[in-house]
Amino acid sequence: MLGGRPTLTVRSYMERVASGFPDPRTAGCDDYPLCAGGRLSLTMLLAAYSRGIFPWFNEGDPVMWWSPAPRCVILPENYRLPKRAARKIPRLGFAYTLDACFPEVVRQCGERRRESGTWITRDIEEAYGLLHRTGYAHSVEVWQDGELAGGLYGVALGRAFFGESMFHAVSEASRAGLQALVELLRLRGIELLDCQQETAHIMMQGGSLLAREDFETRLASCMAVRPESEDALTLEYRDFAGALPWRSAFVDVNLSNALDDVWPFLPWRTRYLHDGAGWRRA
Repeated sequence: MLGGRPTLTVRSYMERVASGFPDPRTAGCDDYPLCAGGRLSLTMLLAAYSRGIFPWFNEGDPVMWWSPAPRCVILPENYRLPKRAARKIPRLGFAYTLDACFPEVVRQCGERRRESGTWITRDIEEAYGLLHRTGYAHSVEVWQDGELAGGLYGVALGRAFFGESMFHAVSEASRAGLQALVELLRLRGIELLDCQQETAHIMMQGGSLLAREDFETRLASCMAVRPESEDALTLEYRDFAGALPWRSAFVDVNLSNALDDVWPFLPWRTRYLHDGAGWRRA
């Protein structure tokens, strides 16, 4: 309480923003936009993703918000690399980075779809650039002989990662990038990789289609606090809560409550390098 009035935590404020969207479970939006309008602000984007809602619209149109069903996802434990790619990729000399050139990955994703039509407009580039600068959007880059061979980007929130787009300039680079991303997600404790819509590329690598009820249940679990967990993500939240300036020997702070105040809206706080054998803390 502050001045006799209840204070909003980060989590409660974002839930209030998210409540402004129609409920995807009852809106009849499996094949149609959930709603239209609003801005691609940081707050609205994070609130939308926390409910499994994402923007997808053409240049010149109002912002269209989607929550399709069934939902194409990869559960990290079910990911698999096709045998042919598994044999070929190690011979291609790829190197991997995280967040090395996020704007360029987004630009390349848009450019390679320009002729057939792309939703990666200038507004999208700016909005996701802000998500990246604030630590919520990430890119995995694939390099060959010092040149960008492929990459992908998406949004991380709680124990979910929402994939947005990928590209390749070299054969197998997008599969290699997805494999590297899944390895990182496993390290982080991520339980759901949202791919939004079904593609043959995704289904060949362990993709599955979830009915809306299943997707919503899994997403809610990813957005829930589990203070007893020992994955990299929860440890970051613990460190954050423990470092809050009001936490001291004179104030009895319940760690679970401190995590609940900010979960799942704390950006990733650990940087990673890929040394060829896998990801490690930078």
